[in-house]
Amino acid sequence: MVYKNYYKILDLETNHVSIEEIKNAYRQAAKKYHPDLNVGDKLAEERIKDINEAYKTLSVPASKRKYDRIWNSKFAKGQKAFSGKGKKGAILNMFIGDLKSSDTDVEKKTKGQPIKGENIETEISTTIEEAFYGADKKISLRTNEGKIKTISVKIPEGILNGERVRLIGQGKQGENGGKSGDLYLKINIENDTRFKLQGYDLYTDLYLTPWEAALGTRANIKTIDDETRVYIPQGTQSGEKVRIPGKGYKKASGTRGDLVAEIKVMVPKQLTKEEKSMFEKLNEISNFNPRNMND
Repeated sequence: MVYKNYYKILDLETNHVSIEEIKNAYRQAAKKYHPDLNVGDKLAEERIKDINEAYKTLSVPASKRKYDRIWNSKFAKGQKAFSGKGKKGAILNMFIGDLKSSDTDVEKKTKGQPIKGENIETEISTTIEEAFYGADKKISLRTNEGKIKTISVKIPEGILNGERVRLIGQGKQGENGGKSGDLYLKINIENDTRFKLQGYDLYTDLYLTPWEAALGTRANIKTIDDETRVYIPQGTQSGEKVRIPGKGYKKASGTRGDLVAEIKVMVPKQLTKEEKSMFEKLNEISNFNPRNMND
């Protein structure tokens, strides 16, 4: 196997260069060997291909590191990896490994040998209820041929936000009879108007009237899978929280987190004559003034 010295192709003396230095070297080399300036020069045509190939690999930090690692393993310290001897203008020791694949060993890419396809990673959004109960969803991906492929995805119940679902063989197709890569789906659980998910706890709002908050009450509250009744002590303030154990999200252990209800005291926008009269009477007899509570 022969190897390309991408640094030499870009006229760089060392691999200890920044991405910006690689970009500058690429611009200079591409300008020098541009087809418009070298019409009919077959060597220039081949050189510009090598320049583009070198830049594509070295301009990405991950592929640059992989290239350096493989190159160093191939050539001992002090050994010349590039030579201009031989045919005029010939480039020897060409590095032809495909460094783009993160799932295929470069050294295994010999002609005719099966090559496993690349894995694909993407994201899929789901609601809290879909994640809680589990759901069947569909995702559409564009293939290398430009066609749309629709894949069915089973969202397992109780999956956590940020977890991944692996679909074996749904990634990019392999080469030379190699297996297809896998598809990894990162799950994004979206909050809704009823619930917000934080870890294993679900957060919701519990709306009370002013008199319920002042006198105390028992209120019904909807959980994600049923309804429960909670006690609200007298004098409860807007913004306080009531925790209902075991009514939150599912845990891997089979237990559940808590449901946390934030109290929101609501004032009626429209009053009947009787309600207005009672509030006016309360205003006359009450000494309560929240603006003086810190005095």
